[in-house]
Amino acid sequence: MAKGYWIARVTTHDPERYKDYVTAATPAYKEYGAKFLVRGGKYDPVEGEGRPRNVVIEFESYDKALACYNSPTYTAARKIRQEISEGELIIVEGYDG
Repeated sequence: MAKGYWIARVTTHDPERYKDYVTAATPAYKEYGAKFLVRGGKYDPVEGEGRPRNVVIEFESYDKALACYNSPTYTAARKIRQEISEGELIIVEGYDG
């Protein structure tokens, strides 16, 4: 079965409040077995516009990735993130070839 991934690109406008988002989201990540492959760090926007925070999270499956995003725990955390940042988040199915 192919894994599922969250790919997020975020610009945070309130770094202190972003910590609240991370604290609120962590239980959902643990519940759904999230594994962070990329979490911030050095980046180089070689094509298109970049954002200062880039994140890739791996899940056991695409369905688990969606379930985590739609869980009540993450929904509450997401509200915090959306108030203090802008960006893009997509959920994709991994290649299982």
